[in-house]
Amino acid sequence: MESIGSETRTSCRFGDRSTSDVVVRLRTQDGRDEWMYCHSHILVEKCKYFADRLSENWPTCQIIDSRNCVEVYCQESDFDYHVSVLRLFYVVIDGSVDDLWHGVKNALGILRVAFELGCPKIVTASVNYLEAVPWEESEEEEILKTIPNMGSPGEPILARLQPVNPSAIRRIFLSAVQFATSSPALSMNDIKSSAQEQLEYMLTEDDDSPLLIADIEIKSEVKECVKRLFSRFNILIEALLSEPIHSSMEEGKVKFFQSLLSDLSWACQILNKLEIMRDFVLNWMDASDQIIKVLEQANPTAKVIETKSKVIEVAAKVFEAIGYGTVILPTAKRLHVVKVWLPFVRTTKPLIDSLTAHNDDENPTPKLDSELWQSLESTFVSIILALPSDEQAEILTEWLGNEQVQYPDLTEAFEVWCYRSKVAKRRLSSLGVENETADTL
Repeated sequence: MESIGSETRTSCRFGDRSTSDVVVRLRTQDGRDEWMYCHSHILVEKCKYFADRLSENWPTCQIIDSRNCVEVYCQESDFDYHVSVLRLFYVVIDGSVDDLWHGVKNALGILRVAFELGCPKIVTASVNYLEAVPWEESEEEEILKTIPNMGSPGEPILARLQPVNPSAIRRIFLSAVQFATSSPALSMNDIKSSAQEQLEYMLTEDDDSPLLIADIEIKSEVKECVKRLFSRFNILIEALLSEPIHSSMEEGKVKFFQSLLSDLSWACQILNKLEIMRDFVLNWMDASDQIIKVLEQANPTAKVIETKSKVIEVAAKVFEAIGYGTVILPTAKRLHVVKVWLPFVRTTKPLIDSLTAHNDDENPTPKLDSELWQSLESTFVSIILALPSDEQAEILTEWLGNEQVQYPDLTEAFEVWCYRSKVAKRRLSSLGVENETADTL
C-alpha cells in the first residue's frame, strides 16, 4: 500500500494543543460541535480543502483560542469518518498497519470523506485496502453507491464488480462441464457437486438473465461430455452384468454406480435447460433392459435398494421428456418404456418405502420425494394415453390384474380409454370415415 507520508516532524501529534496552530471545527446540523487541534503544515500538505482554506487567497479565518479556525460541516453519519481522516494525516501507512481501516464499512466512509476533501494519498490507501479485502454482499451494495461517483480513483475497486467478458464465461463454463462429467474420484464429490450446482446457476433465468446464453458450440460440447459420461456408465453396466453385485466386497462398485447415476440425473437438468435431451433419452432407452437386469439380479440389500431409487430419479426425468413431448419417439419405443419400466417401478416403490420406514440416524437412506412419485405416475398416464388404443387396453388389462394396482394408479388412463373407446365410432362416422375402418378400432 502506498504511504500516505512520513511524519517528518515527530513533535506534531494529532490533538496536541501545545504545538497546534489550527483548530478544525467539525459541526453537524444536529448541533454536534467539536474542536480538533491540528497543525497547518500537515493539513496543507495532505489535503487540498485545508490548503485552500489556509491559503492567503482565502478570506480571513475565524480565530479560536488564538488559532486559525477552519469550520467543516458534515452529516452526523460521516462525523467519525472526518475524525479518522484527520488522524490519518499524522500516521505513516506502509502496509504494516492495515488494521487502521477497521473493516470495509469504515474504510469506505474514510474514502468518501477523503475524496470530498481532496486527500489523494488517503484515497489511494483506502482504495488499495478495499480492493484487496473480501466484501459481504451488503458491503458490495454500499460500494456500488459510493465508488462510481469518484471516477478513475475508484476503478480498481469496481474491477471486481464489472460484468465478466463473455469469452471468459464460455471458457469457465466449458471447463466446469468437462470436470463435472468426468467422473472424478469419489473423494472429489464435494468439488464436483459445487461445479454442477454453479453450472445450473449459470444457465438459470431468475431475477437476472442467465450468465451464459448457450449457442451451437456450447450445446455440442455439453452433448459430447454427457455422451462420454454415458459411455462410462454403460461400461460399468457391462461389468456388473458379468460380475453381479452380491456382497459387501462390491461396495466400491455400488458407490461408483450411484455416483454415475447422480451425475446422469444432474445432466438431465442441464440438457433440459439447453433443450437437447433427445440423445440422452435415446441412450437411456437403449440401456434400459441392462440397467434393470443389473439391479434385479443383485441381492436386495439396502445399498441396492438405494441404487434403485437413484435409477428411478433419472428414469423419471427421461419419462417426463417423453410423456410431455419434449422428445418425440416412435410408438414402438414409447411402448417399450411402459413395458420395461412400469413393472420395475411398481415392484421397487414398496422396497424403497419399506427401507425408508426402517431408516435410522446412523444409516440414513435418501427418501424419494412424494412429488416425484406423483410426477412419475402422471408421466406414465401421459405416455400410455399417447399409445394406440389396443396397446392401451393391453397395459390396462395387466394393471387391473396385478396385485400392486395402487401404484402407479392408472385410473385416469382407464377412464380416458373407456370414454375414447365408447365414442370412437360416433366420432369417426361424423368425420365420414368408413364403417369398416371404425369397426377395426
